[in-house]
Amino acid sequence: MMACCLVNGQSRGELSIADRGLRFGDGVFETLAVVDGRPQLWDAHIERLQFGCERLGIPVPETETLWADWQALSDKATSGVLRITVTRGAGGVGYAPPVVCKPTRILQCLPVPERPDTLWADGVDLRVCQIRLAIQPVLAGMKHLNRLEQVLARAECGSAGDSDGLLLAGDGRIAEATSANLLIESEGTLIIPDITDVGVDGIMQQWIVEQAGAMGIVVRKKPMSLETLQDKDAMMLCNSLNGVWPVRRLAGRKLSAPALQSTLLARINEHRIALTPEVMGR
Repeated sequence: MMACCLVNGQSRGELSIADRGLRFGDGVFETLAVVDGRPQLWDAHIERLQFGCERLGIPVPETETLWADWQALSDKATSGVLRITVTRGAGGVGYAPPVVCKPTRILQCLPVPERPDTLWADGVDLRVCQIRLAIQPVLAGMKHLNRLEQVLARAECGSAGDSDGLLLAGDGRIAEATSANLLIESEGTLIIPDITDVGVDGIMQQWIVEQAGAMGIVVRKKPMSLETLQDKDAMMLCNSLNGVWPVRRLAGRKLSAPALQSTLLARINEHRIALTPEVMGR
């Protein structure tokens, strides 16, 4: 799939250099897997996008408008990634937002990311990143455009040769990976780290929690720290593009293989909602 883009519904639309998304990260975004020509988990992603816009005081784009933009791009997308970005638009003096703003909406279709199939089978290595996530309840949950914490965390991982990094909150709680949420398996129970005041409320994580409940798997949400992890606990990463990856090592320590990973991945493949090797026919 060739990369393609619409800005405010126009294929040749322009982004102002005064756009507040570019200047201040003043906006939100969503990243959706496109499978069989359709963006997956659309309703949940749009709901989070709307939540972020409302929290920031940005006029919320109509769902019908976003879908019409997607339809204008969809003939070019069978499998890949759809990124939806909404900024406050241009205007305002300094940081102060304009009283009346005209939001900018950007839709991009991108190719399927190159990922070795071994990540689903063998898992990833995590380091514990030195940078910590700021605790900010007002921004927690949404995917806002200020991702410098994640950029610096990924730089740490790259220099160390690890697949990804585990991010802690400022108070030491386990929060998330740089671009994925966490699932901790402990004695057959699925534990979701409580991050109501930090990080991103993951769409795939939400979906997995719902599916796990339907399958009779006990799910608990509670604060977790590195000290509370047990020797036999297992860990998985999940996001809307990759589905579920097992974590092989954390800070050099070998972890137990998650028994639930194959069950969860099979459910994801059955619903064809992520860009897994099976869904991509590899």
